Amino acid sequence: MKEILFNDLGENQDYQKTWDFQETLLGEAVATKSRNREKEKQGNTDFEQTKNHLLFVEHPHVYTLGKSGHIENLLASQDFLSQIQATFVKTNRGGDITYHGPGQLVGYPIFDLDNFKPDIHLYMRNLEEVIIRTIADYGLKGERSKGETGVWLDVGKPYARKICAMGVKASRWVTMHGFALNVNTDLKYFEYIIPCGIKDKAVTSLERELDRKIPMEEIKDKVKNHFEEVFEAEIL
Repeated sequence: MKEILFNDLGENQDYQKTWDFQETLLGEAVATKSRNREKEKQGNTDFEQTKNHLLFVEHPHVYTLGKSGHIENLLASQDFLSQIQATFVKTNRGGDITYHGPGQLVGYPIFDLDNFKPDIHLYMRNLEEVIIRTIADYGLKGERSKGETGVWLDVGKPYARKICAMGVKASRWVTMHGFALNVNTDLKYFEYIIPCGIKDKAVTSLERELDRKIPMEEIKDKVKNHFEEVFEAEIL
């Protein structure tokens, strides 16, 4: 069975430092694949196994803009960001602008898709499936919205709303970045951006939908369990 190495980085972890850590893990996997290619050229089949990692983290208030995003979707000035104790980072994932903060479970899978299936579209649908199954444990019907990555509630209705944003990058089939599931998130921070560049849809959280706070350890366990199911792997 495939293995995924799990690391919970905890609360209040700086976005840039966590991004750097992801880059380190991705770099290790890419280097392993490069060595394997050289061995293959030489007729050596003693290949090294790349490692798959899953990181969980909660960030302090930060807005991140994807490489294809539009800065005008940030509605706040730098002075205002300072007032609300938020920072802004341009990142190299796909997607537009989003928010990370306390009470939000951010997951960063650094997976070598050659260990699963080298298909980014399938990978994104599998990430969505993990979250869809997780929120189903709480009686919520998560859905996909055509052309809009992530997990939504009440798709096609005037009150459609996003509960989990996603954006990734891949290099030689090794992924980084991932998903941000709103658990007990302070949703007012989304008022200062156009989330994911989508103007006509709202954002929600498990806390808002269920009218109660959800223990973070509880939701982490559920997400991990569904990662094992969907990706047919064992989390260590």
